[in-house]
Amino acid sequence: MRLAVREALRSFRRAPVLSVLSITTIAFALFVVGLVVLVGLNVQAALSEVGERVEVVVYLRRGTPLEAATIAMEDILAFPEVADVGYVSEDEALRKAREELREFQDVFDDLTQNPLPASLEVQMRPGFRDARHVEDVAERLRGIRFAEDVRFGRDWIAKLDRLRSIAAAVSLLISAAFAAASVIIIGTTVRLTVLQRTREIAIMRLVGATSGFVRFPFLLDGAFKGALGGVLAIGLSYAAFAVVNRLVLQGRFFTPAETLGFVAAGTLLGLLASAVSVGRHLREI
Repeated sequence: MRLAVREALRSFRRAPVLSVLSITTIAFALFVVGLVVLVGLNVQAALSEVGERVEVVVYLRRGTPLEAATIAMEDILAFPEVADVGYVSEDEALRKAREELREFQDVFDDLTQNPLPASLEVQMRPGFRDARHVEDVAERLRGIRFAEDVRFGRDWIAKLDRLRSIAAAVSLLISAAFAAASVIIIGTTVRLTVLQRTREIAIMRLVGATSGFVRFPFLLDGAFKGALGGVLAIGLSYAAFAVVNRLVLQGRFFTPAETLGFVAAGTLLGLLASAVSVGRHLREI
């Protein structure tokens, strides 16, 4: 292991310009991946915040006793998709309408009686805020005998689902493209190193070195370059994030676990690229 690490580090000294160039290129490729992932995370976070407003409203028939509504709330809370249920009385509904619809204040002032019904506001749990689950809950709520109407904004929730799917698909495709570019870059760098050491490798094989012994330093070389590229990409991503966060909008950066995962992904890409490149070229030597 010590010999393999020393040989891997020696490749940096043998071709410092090529090593720096390859690490920088890898870093910029991973930097683009990092930006795409960051945008995707922030879009998903924004959509999650919007998704918290997803609710099903059950309008009750006039004269429904509070006791009956309370029993219904307990039954609804037993639904696995439901996070909470709130009761809005007729008077509270009118008060909210006055506060939120100030442009109709004259209409409210002319009312002789409250036209708004009491309602139950059903909040959905995370993971159940898509159109299918909301529709299923709404259908069950229509079975309440004193339910006058059930509303949940079907079109709005369907559009929210489409936005989630599009954001995830775009992030995945762009990240995969630049990850593939990183693999090609690392593989090319390792291939050049193999070609530089063709004679040395041939001599090692003549004296009995196994393929694994010859291959291992190159694998470490690719892993080191992938890890260094990942670290540099994280630094570039944070610099870009800090500028956007200060000048444009507030967002979230990678958590420590996500940062480690990103660097680990760079290391894994370097290892994979090295394994493919070295395996093919060693067979030709």
